[in-house]
Amino acid sequence: MTERSLRVVLAEDSVVLRDGMSELLSARGCVVVAAVGTAEDLLAAVAEHGPDVAVVDIRMPPSHTDEGIRAALELRRRWPKVGILVFSQHVEATLAERLLSAGAAGVGYLLKERVARTAELVDALHRVATGGTVLDPEIVTGLLRGGTRRNRIDSLTPREREVLDLMAQGHSNRSIAQRLVVTERAVEKHAAAIFMKFDLPPTEIDNRRVKAVLTYLSETGSGA
Repeated sequence: MTERSLRVVLAEDSVVLRDGMSELLSARGCVVVAAVGTAEDLLAAVAEHGPDVAVVDIRMPPSHTDEGIRAALELRRRWPKVGILVFSQHVEATLAERLLSAGAAGVGYLLKERVARTAELVDALHRVATGGTVLDPEIVTGLLRGGTRRNRIDSLTPREREVLDLMAQGHSNRSIAQRLVVTERAVEKHAAAIFMKFDLPPTEIDNRRVKAVLTYLSETGSGA
């Protein structure tokens, strides 16, 4: 992604927000290849332009309920390499779990009101486009509140919970270490303990970090 500008398809039903976001992202070096107002147009734009990432609102025409999430799920099925960033003013834990159940890599969910600077949004887009996972803490909390199957989660120490929560938000080991004011080695040890408690042995194929996050989200959000 460093060799060329990030190519973005933007799906937002508000014309004012859509135009404003297009200008802001363009000013930050992104190329908005299409800006559309419906889920149907989103799918058509991705098919036509093959972007690096799609920014999707949840509630779009005609019913303004879950059209965006359903379109995102279809994007994952048809173009799994395209990153998806849900950008909404609503905390929808159940809808987030639906999207994440198809795989956490290359997926993000941020709340509009909590993104204070355009640079934060652009950084999230780059992380998602390169296979990362970015979740607003309120989304994680929303999933946590609905959970009923908590056995493996409850086995974690408070520090391990903090590390896993930051993993779910898409932070690297270095970023987690900085936020918790510990060494990267300490974070690695906590991560190893999480993998062990979640019964995730090392393999050459599976990404244990992603699986740990999915386990966390599914077990804390299973009742949502």
